[in-house]
Amino acid sequence: MTIRDERTEPPDVDRLARAMLQVHGAHDDDHESGTGDGPNSWSKAPDFASDPARAAAVREASLRDRERYLSAGLAPVDCRFCHVTVDVKKLGPTHTAVQWNSAASQRCAVFTELRASGGDSSRSRSCPKLADSIRHAVSEGCLEEMSSAPSPGDG
Repeated sequence: MTIRDERTEPPDVDRLARAMLQVHGAHDDDHESGTGDGPNSWSKAPDFASDPARAAAVREASLRDRERYLSAGLAPVDCRFCHVTVDVKKLGPTHTAVQWNSAASQRCAVFTELRASGGDSSRSRSCPKLADSIRHAVSEGCLEEMSSAPSPGDG
């Protein structure tokens, strides 16, 4: 019998798997669920291939959900320093969602200076000049202090 130090050696995966099977029973995830495109499909949701109208309605609803999830409550804010425009949503007094686009991140003066000094702008928490512009947009009433848009999951 070998003695194993559990603090330094990884656990025996086969032994753990057998123990879990004893406790929870076997699960066969490779069975056909009756949906999707046949026995080799991994999809758990139906594709409505036999009902094109319903498939189109589901596709349209999915596109609307995606658009709402990505842009609900976002408002354009212009940086007063370098004049880039980003989409912003205030989620609370200390939480702001900023959706940068490629052009804005390339034109941002603070990020350009950071990259020129060898830094990585994607590692920066934010642009302080843009943060000032966001505060200004809130104080001017151009941006809600707390977004009234419903959260994406409340549709």
